[in-house]
Amino acid sequence: MKEFLGNRYFKFAVAAIIYLLWVVWLGNWWFLIGLAVIFDIYVSKKVNWSFWKKREGENSTIIEWLDALIFAVIAVSLINIFLFQNYRIPTGSMEKSLRIGDHLFVSKVAYGPRTPNTPLAFPFTQHTIPIIKTRSWSNLIIRPYKRLAGFGEVKNNDVVVFNFPAGDTIVVGNSVTAYDEILRQKVYQLKSYDSYTDIVPGSDEEYMIKARQEVWQNNKVIFRPVDRRENYVKRCVGVPGDKLAVRGGALYVNDKLVEDNGTQQTFYWVSTTGTRINPKAFERMNISKSDQRMVSGNMYLLPLTIENAEKIAGFANVNDIRPDLRRNGEYGSHIFPHNPEYPWNEDFYGPIWIPQAGVTVELDSTNICFYERIIDAYEENELDIIEGVIYINGEEADSYTFTMNYYWMMGDNRHDSADSRFWGFVPENHIVGKPKFVWLSVDKEAKGLKRIRFKRMFTRVK
Repeated sequence: MKEFLGNRYFKFAVAAIIYLLWVVWLGNWWFLIGLAVIFDIYVSKKVNWSFWKKREGENSTIIEWLDALIFAVIAVSLINIFLFQNYRIPTGSMEKSLRIGDHLFVSKVAYGPRTPNTPLAFPFTQHTIPIIKTRSWSNLIIRPYKRLAGFGEVKNNDVVVFNFPAGDTIVVGNSVTAYDEILRQKVYQLKSYDSYTDIVPGSDEEYMIKARQEVWQNNKVIFRPVDRRENYVKRCVGVPGDKLAVRGGALYVNDKLVEDNGTQQTFYWVSTTGTRINPKAFERMNISKSDQRMVSGNMYLLPLTIENAEKIAGFANVNDIRPDLRRNGEYGSHIFPHNPEYPWNEDFYGPIWIPQAGVTVELDSTNICFYERIIDAYEENELDIIEGVIYINGEEADSYTFTMNYYWMMGDNRHDSADSRFWGFVPENHIVGKPKFVWLSVDKEAKGLKRIRFKRMFTRVK
């Protein structure tokens, strides 16, 4: 039996079957050429594919370590691309569902892995090589979007890891703020300056052109392909074809109220008799020190779940507690689609329709603001709006048919999450994977062994 398992033809057969299954999954028959390489590795042995070490005789310890390192890099890279990868929660946008310091096991096969847009890249980096702080990928090879077969599709209420849609263009030194938001801020500055002078105000298009020129002249601006944009994690609350609205902080999908999941947070104003709330009480409710915002001697602004809000309301030194909601009709210029014709904010939003592949919508000056980034940036058409007339690829257009599906993502920490309410739809080609469980959780505010949240380890992501 041992001789049979060690037979070179048996080893070749096993490796060839696994490789063939991978080629069928990949759907690229050019990779069948690799069978010749596998045959040579196990049977004919004409080429030394591990050229860095000798085939016969002993290799030095350094060479053996190098060989193990190369194998590990290749194996882990393939696993990260096609099976799963680690993702660490950097912000509190999903509190209390996911906490800062949670390390997630993200399944790529849940929705099907994407083949890399930029296959030539430094291993285990998203977009920047550590220490030297330079771009980690090469534009020598840019591949189109392709997703392999997976176990399912993105559904409502799924927690999803995706590439940040507004992260295609980056102002170096200010990567935290989306490029489009930087332009809007610059337009506001230019308008404000002109309002204090005798300069005749120009049109919005003229201000945007001037703002773009100033940003590019005074900053280094770079472009990132889809797979090299920042990874975000949010909850999918709208799938293609859904109608979505937020009314008084409550989410409605297709005119039905979406129930609070128990871990969802909202900011509350908490008024006390003048004494502070016991820090131990905050600790028992898992309210971090960074979230304990005392506005005045008797007023807190706290992100709370409904359960925690009810507990605090029962404290003897609490006079009043109420959610910090924006007013209906109060326009937030930072809110998508960034158009005063739609005076929406974080708590009163929509209704908005989520685009679906193959569906055609009529276009006009009142709704183009919802779809211009889809048409231009995501689906790579040439879009121009001249004197109110819409042109797509040089031709006048009054309708558009979507080629991709889109999703609406929101953080469970409703008032502390930069999500689709701020930058719009998430295209299907930006979907990375589905977090399955927390395999490690580190509390940066604790010390010693208390830094490890053992109770969260290997808990399922809900």
